[in-house]
Amino acid sequence: MNITEKILARASGKEKLSPDDVVFVNVDKVMLHDVSGPGVIKVFEKLKNQGINVEKLWDSSKVWIAEDHFVPSADKVSAENIVKLSNFSKKYGIEKHFKYGLGQYGICHTLSHEEAMVLPGEVYVGGDSHTNTTGALGAFACGLGHTDIAYVLLNGKIWFKVPETLLFKLNGKLPEHVMAKDLILKIIGDIGTDGGAYKTMQFAGNGIDEMSIDERLTLTNMTTEAGAKNGIIEPDQKIVDHLASRGATEFTQIKGDSDADYSKTFEYEASEMEPIVAKPFSPDNIVVVREAPTVELDKAYIGSCTGAKLEDLEAAAKILKGKKVKIRTEVLPAAISIYKKAIEKGFIQIFLDAGATVGPPTCGACCGAHMGVLAKGEICISTTNRNFPGRMGHVESQTYLASPLVTAASAVTGKITDPRDLN
Repeated sequence: MNITEKILARASGKEKLSPDDVVFVNVDKVMLHDVSGPGVIKVFEKLKNQGINVEKLWDSSKVWIAEDHFVPSADKVSAENIVKLSNFSKKYGIEKHFKYGLGQYGICHTLSHEEAMVLPGEVYVGGDSHTNTTGALGAFACGLGHTDIAYVLLNGKIWFKVPETLLFKLNGKLPEHVMAKDLILKIIGDIGTDGGAYKTMQFAGNGIDEMSIDERLTLTNMTTEAGAKNGIIEPDQKIVDHLASRGATEFTQIKGDSDADYSKTFEYEASEMEPIVAKPFSPDNIVVVREAPTVELDKAYIGSCTGAKLEDLEAAAKILKGKKVKIRTEVLPAAISIYKKAIEKGFIQIFLDAGATVGPPTCGACCGAHMGVLAKGEICISTTNRNFPGRMGHVESQTYLASPLVTAASAVTGKITDPRDLN
């Protein structure tokens, strides 16, 4: 069995599983945020009206909440949703509630690994499609809808059809001008936005071994854009050290068998990788940056669970140091812990000196919610994960997806720029 099959087998009490098997699995962790949480609360209210007991969760210690999409509150509704979440966590005794403006907080998919909320070998579900991100820690991580999350909260389990697994192998270490974002955009361009539909996308090879945790998280994060059920990387010593630095040492690493089956294997040579940009209006609409359209950009956005981890900020700072941005540029670290480290390392000062605006951890503009949405006709280059019509604002705006290196270089020139071509 491969790692995904082994995790689901453990969680369902089965000795062996194969693709297309249907099993009920015990869930280890579940996450809600300020968009999915209110939806789940509505489901609870509906169930209560049907006479179903919703007075107690299966295990409140395994539930955690993040306030991230509409914080700081964009309007009255979003402010009320934060209150609903607070009341929900109080009622059910949920102690792991990361509140905006109160100590550590940030984007849910960042907190999952920054705070060691999820561990290798666990089954983790969240009320958000990019829950896949945390598969980089060696967990089975996937997003579920409101009704399924409500069921998990009450019962501690959920059914899954065991997905078949696509294996993506990277041979060699990526060049300095290429990041994991370029690799995952290349993969999505190759297989399409439905190429991973209800499949596992697993990453392996010595090129993945060489990658940092931050870079691996970018890969699993964007498996969502290929329609994957989950993205995953087998845990190694880097994962063990990362979690130990956050106080998590008690967990069981699960790895696939050497003769595990994969429905298809894709191989990539790191030395052949180039900086890539995804043109509007799909993550699979890719082109090599040096062949990208010559367009006048209005904005550069360095943020989100995909592109505002510490190493993402470091890459952007490397480009922006001693330079000035030519277009509106926003930098939003993905969590307060990352924000603090970025201050200590001097990255924030570099951004400010370059003329960029630095904001608080929030999903905000990434999902077109607030804090920097695009106007009609505006064109943005962004480290985020989606660029369909209206994703970051007006339905007639445009977003190009790129790595932090490419996004920062483009901020300096005002056009889509390969970091190697920056004077």
